[in-house]
Amino acid sequence: MAKNGLSGTEKRVAFSLASVFGLRMMGLFMIMPVFALYGQHLQGFSPLWVGIAIGAYGLTQALLQIPMGILSDKIGRKPVILAGLLVFAAGSVVAAMSDTIYGVVAGRALQGMGAIAAAVLALAADLTRDEQRTKVMAIIGMCIGGSFALALLAGPVVTQYLGLSGLFGLTAVLALVGMVIMYLLVPNPVGHAPSGDTTADAGKLLKMLKDPQLFRLDAGIFLLHLTLTAVFVALPLDLVDAGLVKEHHWMLYFPAFVLSFMLMVPMIIIGVKRQNTKQMFQIALVIMVVALSIMALFAHSLVALCVAIIAFFTAFNYLEASLPSLISKFCPIGAKGSAMGVYSTSQFLGAFCGGVLGGSAYQMVGAEGVFCVGIVLMLVWLALTFGMKNPKLLKSYTLEANVDGREHARKMATELSQLTGVAEAIVVLEEKVAYLKVDDKFDLRQARAVLGSAS
Repeated sequence: MAKNGLSGTEKRVAFSLASVFGLRMMGLFMIMPVFALYGQHLQGFSPLWVGIAIGAYGLTQALLQIPMGILSDKIGRKPVILAGLLVFAAGSVVAAMSDTIYGVVAGRALQGMGAIAAAVLALAADLTRDEQRTKVMAIIGMCIGGSFALALLAGPVVTQYLGLSGLFGLTAVLALVGMVIMYLLVPNPVGHAPSGDTTADAGKLLKMLKDPQLFRLDAGIFLLHLTLTAVFVALPLDLVDAGLVKEHHWMLYFPAFVLSFMLMVPMIIIGVKRQNTKQMFQIALVIMVVALSIMALFAHSLVALCVAIIAFFTAFNYLEASLPSLISKFCPIGAKGSAMGVYSTSQFLGAFCGGVLGGSAYQMVGAEGVFCVGIVLMLVWLALTFGMKNPKLLKSYTLEANVDGREHARKMATELSQLTGVAEAIVVLEEKVAYLKVDDKFDLRQARAVLGSAS
């Protein structure tokens, strides 16, 4: 195994799981830029039901995300992931065969029931070394972001030629391709990574919600995806009204997303170098408010909408990329699985609520009302950030511990906490692991010496 980089197996794990995750997320996202435009022939069509159809997957995802992760601890990661992809494909078929909007909603809800995110991330942790795990998770995260960009490109193009039924049919095919990748390319794990790192502990969930820093981040991802889903109920219709025919929307979305990604990278670099993540967060939220204000005030100007979309995606990409990292920095050591479980549930619940709220607002007060709701929500989030702390630059380690009793575990934790560079340390007897948060002065060899010592 390579000492300083990903091994061949870890690279295979990273890119195969990223592909599975990306194909599934692309299938979920492709509907967003097109449904309000191409779903008007469906029986029961209305702005409210458009929003519900776009966001329906979020409700079932939110309800099943944590249980599916826990189930993967009991029966295995790959069976849960394969079953989830099959359910997702079934939901896509239901939506493709529907000639009413209610059938599409049912299909989207069934897609969400294939909630595999927690199991995929847990499998990635099972198959990678602790010191390389962050790189693997970053590759998966980048693939998710890329899938969103590709969905904005592919959604309008596929729907133009194949219609909505063809789009949903393609999402079913993508899920089946994901199953093939899972079966053929992803290795079978020989053991589980420590559960504190991977899946949620039901006993810790309330504690995660009560933590003020984590609550701000969970509320933030909820509001971010609520706003994203609501905006895509109204934005495609506004672009048509501004003179951009629906067949050409991808020509705006895709370049705007790529350009916004390029603008977002300097924001991340500045935030990390100056250790002022809080301030960059607030700047991103101000950019989001400005973008939504332009959408509300200049709905019939294509140039203004182009500028607003670039600004919106710049802020969205920064916030979306920064939040998971902040969760891992603020969560208590040994509780990352629980913290990410609450975070993911908040994300998907936000998507569902955004569809309902966006559809309701559009039906009652039009597109301008949707954007104004988004402005209010971003201002609420901005107010929440004033109590946010800048995180310390710490790394997390999960190491095997040669521990044979509670007294030995307590002694080992004390010795670890006294090492140079260690900010926090706990030893979990049941899992025989030590969780550490450390700074750049930390010497891994000293920690391994303590963890391998006899009682």
